Amino acid sequence: MADAKPSLPLERSSVQAAHELIKKHIHRTPVLTSKTLSDLASAPQSLEALVGTPFEGQRPARPKIKFFFKCENYQRIGAFKSRGAFHALARLNKEELSRGVVTHSSGNHAQALALAARTYGIRAHIVMPTISTPSKIAATQGYGAEVIFSGSTSQEREAVVEDVIKRTGAVLVPPYDHPNILLGQGTMALELEEQVRDLVDEDPRLSVHSGGSEHIKGDVNGTTTGEHKASSDSGPRHLDAVITPLGGGGMLSGVATALSGTGTVVFGAEPSFEGADDGRRGLAAKERITSVKTLTIADGLRTPVGELTWTVISEQSKVRGVFAVSEEQILRTMKLVLERMKVFVEPSAVVGLAVCLYDEEFRHLVEKEGGEEGWDIGVILSGGNTTVEAITKMFEVGENKGERAEGKLGKDGQRVAENVAG
Repeated sequence: MADAKPSLPLERSSVQAAHELIKKHIHRTPVLTSKTLSDLASAPQSLEALVGTPFEGQRPARPKIKFFFKCENYQRIGAFKSRGAFHALARLNKEELSRGVVTHSSGNHAQALALAARTYGIRAHIVMPTISTPSKIAATQGYGAEVIFSGSTSQEREAVVEDVIKRTGAVLVPPYDHPNILLGQGTMALELEEQVRDLVDEDPRLSVHSGGSEHIKGDVNGTTTGEHKASSDSGPRHLDAVITPLGGGGMLSGVATALSGTGTVVFGAEPSFEGADDGRRGLAAKERITSVKTLTIADGLRTPVGELTWTVISEQSKVRGVFAVSEEQILRTMKLVLERMKVFVEPSAVVGLAVCLYDEEFRHLVEKEGGEEGWDIGVILSGGNTTVEAITKMFEVGENKGERAEGKLGKDGQRVAENVAG
């Protein structure tokens, strides 16, 4: 199958080069802090919350955490995918651009590539399964792309892509499993690093390493952007850790590549529902899991880790570990972000924060390695492409009864698992 041409090596300097290419096309999304959520994460869970877990009857972890949230829900098209799409097109030559681009995606990558193609003035052919959410189909078409429908299996989608390539000569831009995509997604980590340094320089008390007062002035819910000066030493010049959602792995592997060698450790986060935690299970088995079929509410993460992204994620010097959380924990976290931070996010965006709040293994790790000071943790909020109606249905009926995600209701009214990349 035709493909976007090879890219730079998977190293930090390549992410820096990618950022120079795309920064005129993307938003430098804000980094927010929240004293309320940092305090919640720093308090031990109740003994009741640990019943039925491997940590039942044990002392709850007491980590010390301060969060820095990279809000990619404010990115163009409402999610981080614009970074990879713009970088992929920036690496094509004039002849390749003249042929147009093609991809298969049911959501954010479809919209991102359509936007990037419109910006470059080229054709975009987007293969979308008939079960794709109508609002996402309409958004993709709204950016001027030609949408071609397919079946929902990978074989059906790829067959249609092959037909498009034969008919048009278009260049394939994969949703996540390509160096150019990976390097583009990693640019968010470069911005996060710099933004956190600026925030902590402005108010060192935002960091666990400040040694200053815990009483950081913010808004009514404790959210601040570090506008209040303090005289304390700002401590280490890097985040202790960054955690990102994990689906196909473009974002996690890109962030890990960007932060390699900086002293910041990187983690992935997944839903556990119906085997959606293929990354975690694959690391335990030391083998990539190639198929996932799940109706997790975190519908952006319903895809297995890719072949290329696996090579980064399975390297422990780059990705320290992957953790997973339940549907109930995702919903509880989403509610906290919506109500306490006033930030509109989709379920997939909050899995990293959910790990920090509820996964005892992760929390014990932070307590042990962070010690008395604790950790400053960067949390990627990956996107906000959902609807008020979808969120309402999630919270109306809870974990086991009603609508599991907006992507379950397809164009033709079918209700089936939407395990489609991007």
